[in-house]
Amino acid sequence: MNKSDLVEKIAKGADVSKAAAERSLDSTITAIKKELKKGGVVTLVGFGTFHVVKRAARKGINPQTKEAIKIKSAKVPKFRAGKALKDALN
Repeated sequence: MNKSDLVEKIAKGADVSKAAAERSLDSTITAIKKELKKGGVVTLVGFGTFHVVKRAARKGINPQTKEAIKIKSAKVPKFRAGKALKDALN
């Protein structure tokens, strides 16, 4: 499923126009991004939790030259599925 398919399903499920559904989806994604950028946590009860984890700096290897390189530390988003979502899949 891609964004267009999701917008279509939201529009049908909420009985709104596709434009309104797309604005709602975009707004939701933007709100989640902003909260994660601040270092916050977004919990959607029954669905899951979005949070940020700091990945430490490490050494890697350039596959073309086989040279050792330094990989900078980075903040990465993580998602932990909630119990209701896990139960819905099994």
